[in-house]
Amino acid sequence: MESKILESLKLDETDLQLLNHLQTDASLTNQALAERVHISPPTCLRRVKRLTDAGLIERQIAILNVDKLAPLLGHGLTAISEVSLDAQGTDELDRFERTAVQDPAVQQCYRTSPGPDFVLIAHVRDMPAWLALTQRLFTAQANVRNVKTYFSVKRAKFEPKVALAQMNRAQAAI
Repeated sequence: MESKILESLKLDETDLQLLNHLQTDASLTNQALAERVHISPPTCLRRVKRLTDAGLIERQIAILNVDKLAPLLGHGLTAISEVSLDAQGTDELDRFERTAVQDPAVQQCYRTSPGPDFVLIAHVRDMPAWLALTQRLFTAQANVRNVKTYFSVKRAKFEPKVALAQMNRAQAAI
């Protein structure tokens, strides 16, 4: 159903405004969102449902402030790992990806080209937890050829927001 909706979906400026507001603050009530976009609440609700049904709104989450959590839980380690596999067939790539995305320590998983086959962002409690993760993901996987990991010493920016205005202008120019 989602793919059929996507095929027929056309985004107008109101849809882009709704998506922009929601990715900034998904806790807005339907009434508040409708007011910001200057549409009626029923229209707002219908449009957001259509965007959700189409899969453009994947989920709504709370983004936690790791610096404020650190005194309570510890800073932990954020690792950025480049992973190269021995064999890069579809089955091998899919198998490693399934394993990586199922691990709760892996926050982000990207299949990349050129260079390493994958880039992973993982967050663990401490170095023993990192060792356990490396054994689960890299050592136990016979197809992993090389892993190069960088540890973050400071997160200067984390913004999961998609720049919709620039994308829309680029489409209009085509």
